Amino acid sequence: QVQVVESGGGLVQAGGSLRLSCVVSGRFFSTYVVTWFRQGPGKEREFQAAISQSGDRTDLARSVKGRFTISRDNAKNTVYLQMNSLKPEDTAVYYCAAAATPFSSSYYYHPGQYDTWGQGTQVTVSS
Repeated sequence: QVQVVESGGGLVQAGGSLRLSCVVSGRFFSTYVVTWFRQGPGKEREFQAAISQSGDRTDLARSVKGRFTISRDNAKNTVYLQMNSLKPEDTAVYYCAAAATPFSSSYYYHPGQYDTWGQGTQVTVSS
């Protein structure tokens, strides 16, 4: 069974940076589209970034374009979310999920497409 572990969250001042990591277990990592979501207090889980199996295609939510970057290292079964110029409204629990689907927003935008989730990592941005 696939397991997902997120790490790298923390408390940072507005304008600061964090790099989140998502490790996905198993030998089929290179077949997965991996997506980052976040869930703020009282809010639904929302799409942030997705990366294709080889890493040659990415997609980012409009609110984070120009500030966040997603990348992956298939040799390490790891996807990264580099977050720069953080804002207080970025405060949330960040989750990643992986699935062997086509790289299409019809799939990766929707949390309901994913069966396996990690515990999440808390990001808090102070003003």
